[in-house]
Amino acid sequence: MKNAVAKPPYGRVNPDLVGMTEADLAEFLSHLGKERYRTTQVMKWIHQGLVDSFDAMTNLSKSLRSELSAKAHLFRPQVVAAQLSEDGARKLALRLSDGLRVECVLIPGEDHDTLCVSTQVGCAMGCRICRTARMGFVRNLTAGEIVSQLLEARRQVPQSRITNVVFMGMGEPLANFDEVVRAVQIMTHPNGPQISWRRLTISTVGLVPRIRDLGKAVRVKLAVSVNAPTDEQRDKIMPINQRYPLKELIAALKEYPLPRRDRITIEYVLIDGFNDSEADARQLVRLLNPIRAKVNLIPLNEGVNENLRKPTPARVARFQDILLSKSLIAIVRKSRGSDVLAACGQLASKMPEER
Repeated sequence: MKNAVAKPPYGRVNPDLVGMTEADLAEFLSHLGKERYRTTQVMKWIHQGLVDSFDAMTNLSKSLRSELSAKAHLFRPQVVAAQLSEDGARKLALRLSDGLRVECVLIPGEDHDTLCVSTQVGCAMGCRICRTARMGFVRNLTAGEIVSQLLEARRQVPQSRITNVVFMGMGEPLANFDEVVRAVQIMTHPNGPQISWRRLTISTVGLVPRIRDLGKAVRVKLAVSVNAPTDEQRDKIMPINQRYPLKELIAALKEYPLPRRDRITIEYVLIDGFNDSEADARQLVRLLNPIRAKVNLIPLNEGVNENLRKPTPARVARFQDILLSKSLIAIVRKSRGSDVLAACGQLASKMPEER
């Protein structure tokens, strides 16, 4: 799939340092005739000091701060809405420089917090179990716009302990491959936001060539939305399956480089009367047999599709029991933030003309 250009369309000529890897930033500062150690200083101010202006970088000389202000910028999204769920999840709607919006979700845990970030405005994948699909595809986010979601969440909730990041928000991450890889490199860098690669997960609907590319480009956890045990069923809810059917997807997952004790996360949205039968559970076990996997079972969230319903708790439990009886790790994932449309499949935003 051709990677759509992620350059922001809002006319800035000065580069955004938030979206620069250490190598990018070192090259930029070198062209300005600056010492190598300035790279570390600037990068730490951006990602650990959470500053949004060069004037705040107080260990830089005034002349350097003035030069950076004239020749670069630090992108910061505008928070236009913040919603707090009854269960503690917090959704932020962020306005980008061209007026478009994306959403990210902060999910508190007992000993750490997780941030779900978006990688595109809209999505081209067309899955019937996702509200973002209704928006269609608008544009890719830049690496700076992706990373800035993490920085802004830390600014907005300074008491948060965001150690985990999941690329599971709006958009298909692997359809914005280059910018997503750059964002991962920034987030996991010691001078960056310091997210361990073991706590960073990229989710995909199953772009087979890009799954192979991802394994070669960066170290991350991989999650794949499977959602059906057969091609016939998956075709009906996930159009990508017609391009990359389950046989090709499983083959790519079998080749994905995994540390010895790691597993690929299989996301499986349970839909009443469609993919939640005992036969479906047994077929899913057979499908996943060739790979090291664990399964997140996700009862369909409300508001995603008016024609689909989630199964009863008893039906979900029976499906899980069958997977567990076949020695397959299976967890029923409790959706967080569904009352503010912040749960799995519920993220979407309006275009400027609709506001």
